Amino acid sequence: MLLQLEGLTVRFGTRAALDGVDLSVAEHEIVCVLGPSGSGKSTLLRVVAGLQRADAGRVLLGGADQTGVPVHRRGVGLMFQDHQLFPQRDVAGNVAFGLRMRGVHRAGRDARVAELLELVGLPGAGRRPVAALSGGEQQRVALARALAPNPRLLMLDEPLGQLDRGLRERLVAELRGLFGRLGTTVLAVTHDQGEAFALADRVVVMRDGRVAQAGTPLEVWQRPASEFVARFLGFDNVVAATVNGEAADTPWGKVPVPPGTPQGAARLLVRPAGVRLGDPAEGLRCTVEARTFRGHHVAVTLRPADADAPHLEAECALRDAPDQGAAVGVTFTPDEVVVLG
Repeated sequence: MLLQLEGLTVRFGTRAALDGVDLSVAEHEIVCVLGPSGSGKSTLLRVVAGLQRADAGRVLLGGADQTGVPVHRRGVGLMFQDHQLFPQRDVAGNVAFGLRMRGVHRAGRDARVAELLELVGLPGAGRRPVAALSGGEQQRVALARALAPNPRLLMLDEPLGQLDRGLRERLVAELRGLFGRLGTTVLAVTHDQGEAFALADRVVVMRDGRVAQAGTPLEVWQRPASEFVARFLGFDNVVAATVNGEAADTPWGKVPVPPGTPQGAARLLVRPAGVRLGDPAEGLRCTVEARTFRGHHVAVTLRPADADAPHLEAECALRDAPDQGAAVGVTFTPDEVVVLG
């Protein structure tokens, strides 16, 4: 493993910003740390970088304990949300900064700067003032500067947070392709799940200074480990249930569960894709309370006829979404049902 965190703990007064975190990042792996504000994700990044002292635990880079090692000797690259470019320097001067600090000769600096500007899609932009750049261009310059010294670990703190949604989606795809070509090892933190799931080989969801779940994007999306993770990912169809055989008793009636589901009391998640709408005479009778356009589908909020049952969210293709106020019957697909830990 290139990076290993062992029992990492940071306290601010009585509050534990990090509470015994264990995490590893393999060479050439892209790991994104997700979580709400206050979950500890940015503190984790600062400890790895050497910007924040840990109260307990260790950071190992390439097997070497980094306790007491200053930032500039850790061999890591840093890129922050606000980019922190030097306004008095042009693009080339910003990208070359780390190389100058390492004593790289002029010709080597110029060649490396030209190579990186080509890589990040800004060929020939070296003489441009940074104040004249768009937000997306500044993000590219900051990335080139972080990559210039060939860091063994690149760390990104909300790197696309200040950009509009369309530009974020384009750049995250470009970043993943770039890191793949370069073989860069990346540790990124973000609150944007879409950004993390598109960029990462592995995602780590944090809550209150601890790791709530870690896995590939597909694993975390398909099988959230807890109600917290499910709701953080945007799934609201969560209810108390009692699993009995191949179905669970819920406020929505009988819901089929996947084979091998543990029996007894549980919290049950039904992903919106597993809520099927049909004839109101069949299944759970509901009324369409609201429709929300989500680009490739419509999110439909359903109010069950039983006033004690919680609302449901379903996903429908654009052409199939029922009108607001329509009566529908709901059935459930067991493949989209998850028993939460």
